[in-house]
Amino acid sequence: MVRMAPQPIYTLKITLLGTEPPVWRRVVVRGDIWLEDLHYVIQSAMGWTNSHLHQFSVGKKRIGDPHPDLGDLEDEADFALSDVAPRKGAKFIYEYDFGDDWQHEIRVEKIDDNVVDHKHPVCTDGERNCPPEDVGGIWGYEELIAASGNPKHERHEEFAAWLGKPFNPEALDLKEANRQLKKLRYRR
Repeated sequence: MVRMAPQPIYTLKITLLGTEPPVWRRVVVRGDIWLEDLHYVIQSAMGWTNSHLHQFSVGKKRIGDPHPDLGDLEDEADFALSDVAPRKGAKFIYEYDFGDDWQHEIRVEKIDDNVVDHKHPVCTDGERNCPPEDVGGIWGYEELIAASGNPKHERHEEFAAWLGKPFNPEALDLKEANRQLKKLRYRR
């Protein structure tokens, strides 16, 4: 039987900036997770569909999946979480969909050392439903919430037709987030 070496385990709070009340998730990951894999953790935990470009901003450093439209990005495959957030309280930004401009603050809440058996990321808590893709950023999301909750709103029918189903901004399906996260495996 092969035993894994102990790894620091990070508890991260991911908050979608600009949402009020905030949309957020708490996830537990290994500290040696590559940022390219952390991107998929954020996508799965939040409920995004990985349909747009993204980048991490760590201080003045821009890190992401190299793409000709994004200029000088450092490669996210070269950085582990512990490289960019080495201590409790460290923060950085994950930006998704440069058109809608979804900014997520990633904050290290806790680091546990010497945990051996951590097979995949886990979402332990959170609040509120993630905005639908392509809703138009914070302003579109706010209008969607106003229209969804008011059948007399001038855009109620438009949003209902666009979504194809009711939208509940308070709903969080933690089981679904963890079902998606369970599919992810650490590369190391």
